[in-house]
Amino acid sequence: MGCSSTASRSATDAQLIERCADGDHAAFEQLYRRYARPVLGLALRRLGDRQRAEDAVQETFASVWRAARTYRSERGEGGPWLYAVARNAITDRARVRPETPVDAAPDAVAPDREPDEHAEATWLSWRVHRALEELPERERDVIALAYWGDLSQNEIADRLGMPLGTVKTRTRTALMRLAGILAGEEL
Repeated sequence: MGCSSTASRSATDAQLIERCADGDHAAFEQLYRRYARPVLGLALRRLGDRQRAEDAVQETFASVWRAARTYRSERGEGGPWLYAVARNAITDRARVRPETPVDAAPDAVAPDREPDEHAEATWLSWRVHRALEELPERERDVIALAYWGDLSQNEIADRLGMPLGTVKTRTRTALMRLAGILAGEEL
């Protein structure tokens, strides 16, 4: 059951999910192209490990394919449904302890950085990720899509099925909260 490339690009997320339920591989590929990158960004932020994040993305889309028949457009937009599937896959992946090889080499320091600069950058990254975990989930998701998914606020609004003004408000509120959390930390 195929469709033209133009029709796929103009199809809503809900239509693509419904077509996936009917076994339409082209619709599934279009969903994957739309969402793989932002879902990877979300998974990377939450899991902190590229391999586990990539596994979560694969599990997300395997689940989308398997569960497409359970999607009901009258209950909401397709984007938020897909992100709910992604959050479940990421949460499941976070519960699995990563295996550390016994002969694993320590992370190499970038040649253009001194060890103290590398340590400072690592510390700052850890502080920001820890502060992000303190945000409400709805604000974390918007920030993750913007910064790790490289989506514009318009794209985020489309993906999450919410008004642009709501995305802007959540982004602004999240950034203000982050600044407050980071400013309140003792160094």
